[in-house]
Amino acid sequence: MKHTETELLQIKNSISEMWVLVLSQLRNAKTALVTSDSDLARVVISLEKRVNAFELKIDSDCENYIALFSPVAIDLRLVLSILKINKTLERIGDFAEGIARFVLQTENMGTHEELLKLVRIDEMAGHVETMLEKTLNAFTEENSRQAGMVFSIDNEVDTIYRDDYELLAKYVVEHPADAFYVLLLATVLRKFERTGDHCNNLMEEIVFYLDAKVLKHQKKGKQE
Repeated sequence: MKHTETELLQIKNSISEMWVLVLSQLRNAKTALVTSDSDLARVVISLEKRVNAFELKIDSDCENYIALFSPVAIDLRLVLSILKINKTLERIGDFAEGIARFVLQTENMGTHEELLKLVRIDEMAGHVETMLEKTLNAFTEENSRQAGMVFSIDNEVDTIYRDDYELLAKYVVEHPADAFYVLLLATVLRKFERTGDHCNNLMEEIVFYLDAKVLKHQKKGKQE
């Protein structure tokens, strides 16, 4: 194997390792949320530094690879995609940490199991987790055919998110004492919804890398 191929493989392995870590972070944040597990939430928060360390290293490795080897064609598309994937995974890691912090912030506010069931947060989080897992599989298996499924699942996430705001508004009217909790919960729902959008972005980068097709802006965009 050529030196350039070895270097590129190492970068690809690093981003895959980061992907696995971020997926674990999202899963644990979801579990901590639905089970009110403060200890697990603290684990998620403590591991955020590892996600950030991955981002910095991968950024540096990609920049060095471009400077040293001047890649072209599919190798260049791979490096450019990894740079964007790296940033996107770091953002998803931030969302996972934010969800974990919600668990700690609300641990003394009592249980709200019925409200969490009402907004279908377990289902929403499960969809997002599936999306992130499928993007990882698509990248490691070099298979862009899962793109349609990822985009379809995101539509389900968006539907739940839209329905939730009407449900939360009604809940606040009926339970005004829980208004602050509901406000915080709305930010968590937003984090899951945005994670779904970021999974779409990951899939778009995989399609660009493998098929040389640009999907960005072909769907109606959303703001950060």
